[in-house]
Amino acid sequence: MNNTKKTDDIVFNEETQKYDAALKSYATNVGAPVITPTDTIAWKNRSINKLNHKVQTRYQEIKEQYEQLMKEFEYNKLIYDAKFTFEPVIGDTYHLYKRDNGETFLSIIAPNQCSFNSLGSFRLNADQLWEKVM
Repeated sequence: MNNTKKTDDIVFNEETQKYDAALKSYATNVGAPVITPTDTIAWKNRSINKLNHKVQTRYQEIKEQYEQLMKEFEYNKLIYDAKFTFEPVIGDTYHLYKRDNGETFLSIIAPNQCSFNSLGSFRLNADQLWEKVM
């Protein structure tokens, strides 16, 4: 092996003992085009803004779903804590009322057919969950 050092303008691979300038992924001579790094700051800022918008939108969706779930929970708790002496049928609409003493009860009588203090009308779905109708 020849121990003479090559000048800096010659591309010589010491490991393979070959001239491999054509195999490099970068410019190896003075006449090669200038390599300028791409400006990734603008791309990063756009990506960050898109991500922030996406996360904020998803957060709002989850928050709305949570609020809806809590409202359904409150309705179901209110109805299951109410007094009723019949077995509700899935798909039928029932009406929730409040007595003067604060006790709640479920009835098949519609609000327009009585003078009770109505809290709303509800339907029992197939999952045994009460959905507010009115």
